[in-house]
Amino acid sequence: MASDQKTSTGFHHALKVKQEVCIGCTHCMTVCPTEAIRVKDGMAVITDERCVDCGMCLRSCPVKAIHVDHDDFNHIFDYKYRIALVPAVLIGQFPEDISVEQIYSVLADIGFTHVYEAEHGVDLLHQTMLEYVKKPIVAKPVISSFCPAIVRLIQVRFPALTENVMLLKPPLDVASLYIKKRLVDEGALDHEIGIFYITPCAAKIAEIKSPVGEDVSAITGVINLDFIFNKIYRTIKATPRGSSFPLPDVSPLTGIAVKWSLTHGEADHIPGRSLAIDEIHNVMDFLEKIENEEISDIDFLELRACDESCAGGVLTTANRFLTVERLNHRASETIRRQTESGLSANNQNEMAPYFGHLLPLIRVDEVQPRGIMQLDKDMAEAMRKMNKRNKVYNALPKVDCGACGAPNCQALAEDIAQDKASFDQCFFIRNRMLTAGKIQLSDSKQILDSIWGNNKLKKLGEGNDPTKENQ
Repeated sequence: MASDQKTSTGFHHALKVKQEVCIGCTHCMTVCPTEAIRVKDGMAVITDERCVDCGMCLRSCPVKAIHVDHDDFNHIFDYKYRIALVPAVLIGQFPEDISVEQIYSVLADIGFTHVYEAEHGVDLLHQTMLEYVKKPIVAKPVISSFCPAIVRLIQVRFPALTENVMLLKPPLDVASLYIKKRLVDEGALDHEIGIFYITPCAAKIAEIKSPVGEDVSAITGVINLDFIFNKIYRTIKATPRGSSFPLPDVSPLTGIAVKWSLTHGEADHIPGRSLAIDEIHNVMDFLEKIENEEISDIDFLELRACDESCAGGVLTTANRFLTVERLNHRASETIRRQTESGLSANNQNEMAPYFGHLLPLIRVDEVQPRGIMQLDKDMAEAMRKMNKRNKVYNALPKVDCGACGAPNCQALAEDIAQDKASFDQCFFIRNRMLTAGKIQLSDSKQILDSIWGNNKLKKLGEGNDPTKENQ
């Protein structure tokens, strides 16, 4: 089972490095949007206070040395009532000839007593959001709290914008509060209920283990979507053709809810000037313009860390564009049926009778900044370190080669100012020191080993030396 122990920063991180597998290739270091990764002793090291669990490192690793730690599936059997809280993108992973009912049926077959889609929480949340964005005291633009990687990104890189984050829980939390309340009303005891979210991304694991704006999540555990997808798909494929699955009743989502986790899922349903931006580097570029007041007069921002939002989550299996297509088809069919039935969204949502109970529970406390640009809590010491950082940076070659084990010269300068690195880690400066006789060749090798490990140099053995011509 994944550890609930938080890091020294007080935040759980789902991304882990398998040190025995890592080859120190720097792929992860160069793509990390918050510069959270360094290479030391030939291995990637994730800096807890900088990491936002976006999963870019996992996606880029060529040897699968980075993995996402999740709860042991067998943990579900510790509970009498075992709820699979599934995102709509799980349904979108499968070919369209596999029905929602079949997927639900297999989830029940492998051990869950209840299956519930997280987007059932959208209808109440949407109503509340419409009221929230109209409040004159709310800082604009209001930034959606749907994507936990984005909330953490704002805390870390854009702390001045934390006051813009919408103080409402995402749909999965609304749904978990509802399902627990309903089961208790039906006679279940609180300790008998285990709610397990099937997550398409690492950030949602971090969110559930250490939620922002509240003390504890109502969700018991988290299981990776790719793990569950493989279990379901293997079961369906192993079933003889023509066999029938017991098809459970499926409470339908509204059309809005089906597409909520996709790009434009929120923004298209919020009045005023609402924009949707996906992929974390695109988000960062836009937030920099907001922070610098280059862009204004925006009412609402839907920001998602992954390309195509949750359809492109790092723990999904299917092509993200095919997932979007299937969910769009499902939404269209849902809207058609809803129109034919003449029922409103609230009439169709079984959660509607509980809206009054849930409404006060879906608000969260203010989001606190975790600014990584703060060099020290003491102002005088911070100024000293800032001056040192600037002087160091001006002395560096500014080629951003990564040979020092940091992603760029600016990051190395900051590490040096924080006494976490040294000048001689820079390849160019170290060569200059060698030429000037300030260090010996053995010193240079020792520095090189401290960054890249001694195995890389050992590989250049007699039969593996590319500098020798082939005979």
